[in-house]
Amino acid sequence: MNQADTAWMLVATALVLLMTPALAFFYGGLVRSKNALNTLMMSFVSLGVVGTVWALVGYSLAFGEGNAYVGDFSMAFLTGVGLEANGSIPHVLFMAFQGTFAIITAALISGAIVERMRFGAYMLFIALWAILIYAPLCHWVWGGGWIGTMGALDYAGGTVVHINAGVAALVAALVLGPRKDYARQAILPHNVPFTLLGAGFLWFGWFGFNAGSALGASPAAGLAFVTTFLAPMGTLVVWSLLDMTRNGKVTAVGLATAIVVGLVAITPAAGFVSPMSALMLGAIAAVPSYYGLVWRARTRLDDSLDVVAAHGLGGAVGALLTGVFAQQSWNGTADGLLFGNPAQLGIQAVAIVAAVAFSGIGTFALLKLIGLFVPLRAENTDEGMGLDVSQHGEEAYAAAEGAILVLPDREVVGPSPAMATQGGRA
Repeated sequence: MNQADTAWMLVATALVLLMTPALAFFYGGLVRSKNALNTLMMSFVSLGVVGTVWALVGYSLAFGEGNAYVGDFSMAFLTGVGLEANGSIPHVLFMAFQGTFAIITAALISGAIVERMRFGAYMLFIALWAILIYAPLCHWVWGGGWIGTMGALDYAGGTVVHINAGVAALVAALVLGPRKDYARQAILPHNVPFTLLGAGFLWFGWFGFNAGSALGASPAAGLAFVTTFLAPMGTLVVWSLLDMTRNGKVTAVGLATAIVVGLVAITPAAGFVSPMSALMLGAIAAVPSYYGLVWRARTRLDDSLDVVAAHGLGGAVGALLTGVFAQQSWNGTADGLLFGNPAQLGIQAVAIVAAVAFSGIGTFALLKLIGLFVPLRAENTDEGMGLDVSQHGEEAYAAAEGAILVLPDREVVGPSPAMATQGGRA
């Protein structure tokens, strides 16, 4: 084992874990205040639910020897996962690093079904989804399965994480249906600074996500770090120009979304393309995701926080462009279309189609199965009240919403349950 590699992977694992709270704030700022706490909780609970099932069986199904399609139970309950080397780092550290990927992938799905899914049903869904959908697809790509053997390039999760989560989000949004007031009234973000803060911390954590996927303090990690640095910059510029051309102004929510789209797109390519190719890849990826958001807003598809356009479409574009811009002189693995290997683009396309089909069909079947035992959707009255109160018995902004106007030596003006118990006087 190598101490420098181990030190870097300790940092990278912590950075990726930070991405889930960052996602919580990115999503939390985009919903209405009555659902802010519930939306934050849907990311935070993944830390516990998915992290636990990953240690119990998920890791073994993803990285156990198994066959071309799924691992085995040889490492269930972390049997045999100790301080022995896995590459140049402790095996148990590799397990934890991969676990942070499973956690945030499940949390990403929540953005499509916030403000209407029961919290208990959501917890059950992400637990089973991590075992039955995420772990097998992870095995296909990174655990010795058929997609990796075929030669598909996915450096840090374009297929495993983003396409997978984007397709699952689309299916979940369709199964649950739109929010009761969707397309009937404006549904606006309640705290855009939260969203910008979340986007900034996502970018920060993404350096661990991509550069950590080198699994050591190596030149490959340096390349992935720089491409993760540059790609979202290209996306930001193009997205701003598109916003300015179409609306005459650049929005803060748009720029926060652009950062995420750029990060998503470079994820499969991070260690396979040159820095200038990364900048170009990020710039190109802005266009389909931007117009995907525009198109979705005109439909009845209530993908609440546009997970499909940002992660599903952004991941697919990034995976395809990996097959275009991959350069062996930088990655030592394979060239893409622009460097004399058009077959790589076809391999990337096959991997995308397989991930879409498996995630889509599996997620649909899983949600329908869960729905036979527990209701997936909150009651209309609970949805109208907000899921903070109905699902958690708490409010994100209880002090502000319960504020009262008090006049000296006079009756309290306005509703105040607390003051009512004290005779209604200040």
